[in-house]
Amino acid sequence: MGIDVHTQFCGVIGNPVEHSLSPAIHNAAFQKLGLNFVYLAWRVQAIGDAIRGLRALGNFRGASVTIPHKVAAMPFLDEVDAMARHIGAINTIIVEEGRLIGSNTDATGALRALKEGKAPLNGESVVMLGSGGAARAIAFVLAAEAGIRRLHLLGIEEQECRNLAADLKTKTGLTVLNAHLDEASLKTVLSEARVLIHCTPVGMAPKVGISCVPVHLLHPDLTVMDIVYNPRETQLLADAKAAGCATIPGLEMFLFQAAAQFERWTGRSAPLNVMREVLESRFS
Repeated sequence: MGIDVHTQFCGVIGNPVEHSLSPAIHNAAFQKLGLNFVYLAWRVQAIGDAIRGLRALGNFRGASVTIPHKVAAMPFLDEVDAMARHIGAINTIIVEEGRLIGSNTDATGALRALKEGKAPLNGESVVMLGSGGAARAIAFVLAAEAGIRRLHLLGIEEQECRNLAADLKTKTGLTVLNAHLDEASLKTVLSEARVLIHCTPVGMAPKVGISCVPVHLLHPDLTVMDIVYNPRETQLLADAKAAGCATIPGLEMFLFQAAAQFERWTGRSAPLNVMREVLESRFS
């Protein structure tokens, strides 16, 4: 279907955006369903000016929001949903009757990846490594919707880690224990944990082949999710497989957060098989 005066458009807002896989997967999904949509990549420095400009365009349907604008975009929207307000960041904008609504599908995408990977969550103890934006999203959705018993938060940035723990306790009532991420703290918490979620950049391309979790601390009763998706199999996931753990690769969270965006913009079920094929082709 060609682009015409009726084409609705979405895009990713960030800086940089050259590396983004979002245009490839969303445009493939639009094409598969025969929708008159197009998805673009917008390198943006002045986020307020960009959102004001998009607001003025009649065919604007929504956007993905990435680094460094996930927090800065929020004041320029008409509404931010409750989960995104708790997280303190958005990754999605949708236009509803001329109003710009912010939400966070990193949270829902991560929870769907964990559930589809059959991670034992309800009533369990979860260990999360990292305390940045993605960690905040996942922690809040676990507290709100997964029924976990306790969260052990191990961070590299100590003040950031303390702040996230305090926010979770105040806003959700979840039992949260926080500590510095090192071998001693990992040894203390991993033995009783059923789920480990890695949210730091350790092991991300080009610095592959490293992990912040010593192999001997991994055990077969553990489900390990790494949100890093490049490389597709990180050193942590390779080590976890070798230790007999169930594993959930970061590509799953990325896929499901994108699918949630697609469904909000179009009102149609996302063609997951097509989107998955496009993603996997980039890492084959």
